[in-house]
Amino acid sequence: KAAFVIGSGILFLAAFGNSLTWHLQRFWGASGDFWQNLWTKLYVAFEGHDAALFFLGTMLLPTLTFWLSNALLLLVDITGKPSFITRYRIQVDKNNPVDPVKLRQALKTVIFNQVFISGPMVVAVYYLMSWTGNPCGPELPTFHWALMELAAFSILEEVLFYYSHRLFHHPSLYKHYHKQHHEWTAPIGLVSIYAHPLEHVISNMLPVVIGPVILGSHLSSTSLWYCLALVSTTISHCGYHLPFLPSPEFHDFHHLRFNQCFGVFGILDRLHSTDAKFRQSKQYERHTLLTSFTPLNESIPDTPKKGQ
Repeated sequence: KAAFVIGSGILFLAAFGNSLTWHLQRFWGASGDFWQNLWTKLYVAFEGHDAALFFLGTMLLPTLTFWLSNALLLLVDITGKPSFITRYRIQVDKNNPVDPVKLRQALKTVIFNQVFISGPMVVAVYYLMSWTGNPCGPELPTFHWALMELAAFSILEEVLFYYSHRLFHHPSLYKHYHKQHHEWTAPIGLVSIYAHPLEHVISNMLPVVIGPVILGSHLSSTSLWYCLALVSTTISHCGYHLPFLPSPEFHDFHHLRFNQCFGVFGILDRLHSTDAKFRQSKQYERHTLLTSFTPLNESIPDTPKKGQ
């Protein structure tokens, strides 16, 4: 069943990629020289220093992306302003405002994980990719190939994250490792990498870095993928179902109920029926792209409790 669903997903992504490429190739083709020339200038500037260029693209850029997006969310979490954003809070009665003691602890752990776990892992990734190829080659990948790489990265992340995540929910592992992440039953964006170091390696980092290593990807694809992965997990944990952004209801429900919704996209949750309770909830009804400015907890309110 898993092979059928994932295989169908690959075929769909391939067809979608062809269609999307046909429409966007004109932009890419028209500006392809621009991007290639820009990369060539960067490549020449760092000539002989591929390691520095790789770390710039895979550590500095993704880290800035993570902290810029989370700085905006933290402003809302701490101050409760602007109010037009707090209207979209999923768990209305939580983090209003966020507990400063818990926040300080989360900040310390996140910085530790980025400096002492993510940093060394990226170093290892560089030497591994350099051993098998040239991640900082002079030629950028084609748009079509980069698109297919992102699809492959996403599938690998879904598989590895789902099963490693479920593993950390095993009682013998949960209390020692994963319980730390679940201290936040109502998550905020920063909590996306608030985890025990072992969990950060196996469940946070490995599912993301393995794709570019297997495919021998160019730095441009790898850097883009790391940034997208960090933005995606930040949105999944942010606690706000904002207009025109992907729905965070799926993973927010996981933090609320613990034993549901283990994956990223929900493919393997559906196969293993680990989303059964979620699909019977109000959160599932709200699990959609919000295309208006009316919060979904207003347009799809909770069912009144008996006696109310």
